[in-house]
Amino acid sequence: MAETPVPGAPAAATDPNAQELALQSIYVKDASFEAPSGPNIPTTEWNPQFGLSMNTAGSTLADNLHEVVLTITLEAKVGERVAYLVEVKQAGTFLVRNYSLEDSRRIIGGFCPGVLFPFARQAVSDLIMRGGFPPFLLPPVNFDSLFQQSMEQAMQQGQIPPAVN
Repeated sequence: MAETPVPGAPAAATDPNAQELALQSIYVKDASFEAPSGPNIPTTEWNPQFGLSMNTAGSTLADNLHEVVLTITLEAKVGERVAYLVEVKQAGTFLVRNYSLEDSRRIIGGFCPGVLFPFARQAVSDLIMRGGFPPFLLPPVNFDSLFQQSMEQAMQQGQIPPAVN
């Protein structure tokens, strides 16, 4: 008896060699908020200087299952005083099957952080507002471009071999 593809079924169910990319879970791996000066920062003159850093890391949990962690650290200073420091590690597990090494790297380093970013943005904003400070919305980020830049820089420094087609 021949198998008939079921509409809406994953391609891997009908073709074991089909490429598959599936989000398995999204979760906050770690979060912290510090307001060293607490309410002693005058919000009437609220014009802080912001320092923002982002980092992504990927690890293999099982065959074809990867954890990607997007870490966002935001510091707000008024003059020399730290108003607040917030750090969120937003994580997700992704099934990445039957992609080339180059495509897998691009998915894990560019696409997956892009999926996690809206969740991390919300978590950062929530922590800041719960700390009693005015809302802050992280600007949009092009993770594909950032990943491409980091790969080019790493290849120039000889840290990773070029992907083979």
